[in-house]
Amino acid sequence: MPLLLTLAKGVLTGVGKRPAAGSPLPPERLTAPAVRIDPGRAAAYARVCGFPAPETAVPVTYPHILGFPLAARLMARRRFPLPLLGLVHTAIEITQHRPLLPAETPGITVHALELRAHRRGVEVVVVTEARIDGTVVWEDRSTYLARTGGPARTAAPPEARRPLPEVARWRLAADLGRRHAAVSGDWNPIHVHPLTARPLGFPRAIAHGMWTVARCAAEAVPGTARGVVLRAQFKAPVLLPTTVVHAVDAGAFELRSADEPSRVHLTGSVRLL
Repeated sequence: MPLLLTLAKGVLTGVGKRPAAGSPLPPERLTAPAVRIDPGRAAAYARVCGFPAPETAVPVTYPHILGFPLAARLMARRRFPLPLLGLVHTAIEITQHRPLLPAETPGITVHALELRAHRRGVEVVVVTEARIDGTVVWEDRSTYLARTGGPARTAAPPEARRPLPEVARWRLAADLGRRHAAVSGDWNPIHVHPLTARPLGFPRAIAHGMWTVARCAAEAVPGTARGVVLRAQFKAPVLLPTTVVHAVDAGAFELRSADEPSRVHLTGSVRLL
């Protein structure tokens, strides 16, 4: 099923869903046995996210894009407990055991692992795996939040932290969400336009969480890296357009607002295996 149709189906199947941490998760694993990597699309993705041209290996975050259609199909099912429309990506952990090559056709598998309460709603963990000849070469665990209209649970006091040293400032254009959607297939309306983001609680369109972590990974992961563990938490939405501060120190990275330095959008780390 084309991804846009899957997303449209998710809008319909999400009607009437009431997210609850105790809901059952669908037990099935969705699999695409041989996913072709489109060189033009991979190159366009690399350009939008700041990676070098994927001549010898695809970007470390790109298998997530390959697996997103399956993840969307899973989350668009009526038996999936959270509504697909408006889900917010809150965290990701990527383990690359070795680079995925542009000429390879990986088998992709997706399943839901865990459903848990969050102070602003309910979170689900979705696992994506890429296999070559039956061996997992890449995997991620993505956490998505369905915000509820009920009272928020009390948040833990913010942890005292020292801001990481600034290394760059990036100006993010108003159309960044649409440009990333064009190369990723993720046309969630919160990323596309202020008119489609406002009914879902955002005053303007927000940048894809996967763009922010990919843009940081483009700076942090050496092109020659083989094994990589990349972790990121999405702390606050990046309202477009805006300017963000990219900060780095000893394998850790973060994105902060240039206008509000105390507002941290993303924290993460990279570890080479």
